[in-house]
Amino acid sequence: MDQAFVRYGFSDEQLASLETVYAPGVAADKVFVISGAGSGMGRAMSYLFARLGADVVLAGRKEEPLRETERGIARFGGRTLVVPTNIRDADQVANLMDKAWETLGRVDVLINNAGGQFPQPALDYSVKGWNAVIDTNLNGTWTMMQAAARRWRDHGQGGNIVNIVANIDRGLPGCAHTCAARAGVIYLSKTVAVEWAPLGIRVNCVAPGTIATDGLNVYSEAARNFFLRASNPMKTAGDAHDIAQAAAYLALSSGKFVTGEVIQVDGGQRMWGSTFTIPVPDYYKTDT
Repeated sequence: MDQAFVRYGFSDEQLASLETVYAPGVAADKVFVISGAGSGMGRAMSYLFARLGADVVLAGRKEEPLRETERGIARFGGRTLVVPTNIRDADQVANLMDKAWETLGRVDVLINNAGGQFPQPALDYSVKGWNAVIDTNLNGTWTMMQAAARRWRDHGQGGNIVNIVANIDRGLPGCAHTCAARAGVIYLSKTVAVEWAPLGIRVNCVAPGTIATDGLNVYSEAARNFFLRASNPMKTAGDAHDIAQAAAYLALSSGKFVTGEVIQVDGGQRMWGSTFTIPVPDYYKTDT
């Protein structure tokens, strides 16, 4: 798609000082692994958890964005570890988990944020395009979940998983591939929340609606403008800090009695608003 890149989101200075309901130090002595930490929601979560005193393992496919996040959160004084990782690759995921335990001594929380999709009518998907989205958003998330859970079991330690999914309650025409993958993650999470409860592992999801991050740039200008003003009854977009604070609720003691749940952060999109990510067919257009 040939279109200008539009910059959304917060600067480093803003992320370092955004208002939060969480007390300084509330995440001290905890180690978070965050995938997709080089941009958008992953970057915002890395900042928030570092501000709250956590040590943070930054994962993602490209090293330089991770290094930028690392430099930005260094001001908070916690330990950081950068491990470039393709979550589709089980060996790379195993390396990530091994390095986290070897370097920082433990992992307490896994934030599965890495993922992606592209808007396209379902009839036009290639086999490669479909498989790429499913492999990243579903299989990659599962590989991370299982790798963390096995290590928590083997170390005799409980754990906490927060999966960042999508607002799929009414479908997302134009993104059938990610709906399939995210629905899989949601019901996978509900299932293993029960299976892994005896191990002291909680598993939950956060489902963002329209969030103003650079990820919007995969959509057309018309779609972006619509998302930002009319995709939900609040007629606005959320921001990456909204998602970070929702993840914090589940990851910290505030969510200690919550498992198998999905927190929707969507401005009410699941109840009202168009969910089309591609142009709405004339069939659906009316004069009233």
